[in-house]
Amino acid sequence: MTTPHSVDHDLIQAATQVAAARSRGDNHTVAAAARDRDGRIITAMNAHHFTGGPCAELVVIGAAAAQGAYDLVTMVAVGGRGVIPPCGRCRQVMLDYFPDLRVIVGAGGRPRAVPVAELLPESYRWQDHQEHDDDQQEHDGRTTTP
Repeated sequence: MTTPHSVDHDLIQAATQVAAARSRGDNHTVAAAARDRDGRIITAMNAHHFTGGPCAELVVIGAAAAQGAYDLVTMVAVGGRGVIPPCGRCRQVMLDYFPDLRVIVGAGGRPRAVPVAELLPESYRWQDHQEHDDDQQEHDGRTTTP
C-alpha cells in the first residue's frame, strides 16, 4: 500500500502489464488500473469506437463496481508510451464518483499522484446540483422543515 502522497508503482505496473498483454489494434490501446481502499487492484482496457467508446478509466470504474469495489483511492491509465492523463470526460466522472481519488499522471518516467479535483479546477460537481432528501426541503425559494 502507499502513503497518500506517494506514487503507487504497483498500480502502474498492473496497468502496464494489461496494456502489453491485451492491446489489440485500434480497439484496445489503453489500460487502466485502480486500487480500492481494501487494497484490491482492478484493471480494464478501453473500448475504442468511432462513436466515442469508453476510455479505460471509465471501464475500470464499471469493472470495479462489478467486483464490489466501490471505494477507489488511486487510478492510472497507461498506453503505448507509458502513463497518460485522463481526458476531460474521465476527469469529471472520476470526480463525481470518487471526489477523494488520486490520479497518477506525468509522462517521461516522472509520475506523480494528484487529487482528481486538481485536474478540474473550479469544477462542476454533479452531486452538488441534485436534490437531497435531508431534514429540509426547498419549496418556492423558501427552506422548510417537513
